[in-house]
Amino acid sequence: MTARRKARKRALDVLYEADLRELNAVTLLADRLAQADPPVPEYAVDLVEGVDEHRARIDELLETYAEGWTLDRMPPVDRNLLRVAIYELLWCDDVPDAVAIDEAVELARTLSTDDSPRFVNGVLGKIQLVKSELA
Repeated sequence: MTARRKARKRALDVLYEADLRELNAVTLLADRLAQADPPVPEYAVDLVEGVDEHRARIDELLETYAEGWTLDRMPPVDRNLLRVAIYELLWCDDVPDAVAIDEAVELARTLSTDDSPRFVNGVLGKIQLVKSELA
């Protein structure tokens, strides 16, 4: 597993826990950084903080492009995977779009339902197509 994939997984862990416990993700991240067990990679910190900063816009995009799905109906893992990937697609210029999408699909394959990889890929593909219009 690459360092960035591990960081994405760790960011997902924090976002998922914050989502389920209805906590602020950055506050939870600070707790996890203080504990350092397991350690939180710097890129995971960037992802959690970025998702938190842009969460309203990210969730608006999810509501728009996840046809037939509301945020509340999405599996929590998928919802937070998509948040990370959308953040990378729109605000991380150093991450190629294909990498952001492939990493999200791979994490969905290992961490979520059998239908999740296709769902995640579909939503991210739609957002990638209109990315230039979203900025």
